[in-house]
Amino acid sequence: MLGRIGVDSIEDLFQDVPAEVRFPSLDLPQPLSELEAFDRMRGLAAKDRHVGELSCFVGAGCYNHYVPAAVGAVMSRGEFLTSYTPYQPEMSQGTLQYLFEFQSLTCDLLGLDVANASVYDGASGTAEAVLMAQRLTRRDRGVLAGDLHPEYRDTIATYVSGRGVEIVTASVGRRDGQLAVQPAEELLDERTACLVVQQPTFFGRVEDLSRAAERAHAIGALLIVAVPEACSLGLLKSPGAWGADIAVAEGQSLGIPMQFGGPWVGMMATRHDYVRQLPGRIVGATVDQDGRRGFVLTLQAREQHIRREKATSNICTSQALLALGVTVYLSLVGPTGLRAAAGLSHRRTRELAQRLDELEDYRILTPRPFFNELVLECPRPADQVRELLLERGILGGADLGRYSADLANCLLLCCTELTTPEQIEQLATALADLGGPR
Repeated sequence: MLGRIGVDSIEDLFQDVPAEVRFPSLDLPQPLSELEAFDRMRGLAAKDRHVGELSCFVGAGCYNHYVPAAVGAVMSRGEFLTSYTPYQPEMSQGTLQYLFEFQSLTCDLLGLDVANASVYDGASGTAEAVLMAQRLTRRDRGVLAGDLHPEYRDTIATYVSGRGVEIVTASVGRRDGQLAVQPAEELLDERTACLVVQQPTFFGRVEDLSRAAERAHAIGALLIVAVPEACSLGLLKSPGAWGADIAVAEGQSLGIPMQFGGPWVGMMATRHDYVRQLPGRIVGATVDQDGRRGFVLTLQAREQHIRREKATSNICTSQALLALGVTVYLSLVGPTGLRAAAGLSHRRTRELAQRLDELEDYRILTPRPFFNELVLECPRPADQVRELLLERGILGGADLGRYSADLANCLLLCCTELTTPEQIEQLATALADLGGPR
């Protein structure tokens, strides 16, 4: 091979790299035996504190819900864990079947006609939905609700940055001691491809989306509903029932651990008329020549399968293993179990709100009704409050000052079915002890 490419030695391949940096001296410790390495890693891990050791009130797109043991057991089976993608349907019936069931469950939850075999996560799925709306309407303007998750907004901006799409975001501020969010439908015009809203909102409020749907459809725009907290669908109206044309949910709260922020799994559905612009791929049910039921990839709109200029997305695979986790979880808990988890999460949040209302120097800013999150205004910067709460074994919510200087004193608090009354009392007592500025 060296002769074929015209060099004399392996070293000649690296002649463009300065000699002094080709083989740097690395200050590495002496090698360890397996036993020594295990002890070393165990010592390092002991310095961390995991969510099971703390009272967790963190949400903001990442939720500490209960995951039945059977979910991990099924996901870790070799035939699922090691399979990549079902290129040969005759050899991939198990994978194709659970993806078909995942699509069916997604349609049920989101209240729409057809779903794909997953997207990367809720944020990228929402960005894909904006591009899908652009293709369907042939318009180049998107309107985002001000209370759409800030990281979803950032992801959308990244996705559309090279496509010439104008993104307009409704304003968020403070008025009369409450959050004041501009109705995003006020920004719609005849150039708008889509209106993107979140349910429940980033600040936890449950919105009436009727007016948003009506205004969007009146000017020929599509309504996109994002649901970062999919557990809420156990209690709330589906996006399809609100009039959504495209809906996206983050599946993390349906059987996927928090996992340091990922990987997670996006759930995406739309109306049947729009199926050919749905990104990713779709699994369909069919019969073989002997009349036996089977599963195939029905639509494959990825550039991996068709001409690049015809592709609807550059998604190169799906979150199939995570989609399996969601499928197992929903199959285990069923509608009754999901409703119970959502109901208990909501009840615990109401109990938290009642307790926080009793505290001096603190104020709940999220207007009611809310699902399982609320914004708490604190008498000192939120990052300080979080640090002091952590010293007491409490993960004290998300610091909203990361996203807006106007909310530097605000925490976004969340309860799930794993939150106990004792933890709520622990948080309330700690906040009361912290009090105002020192």
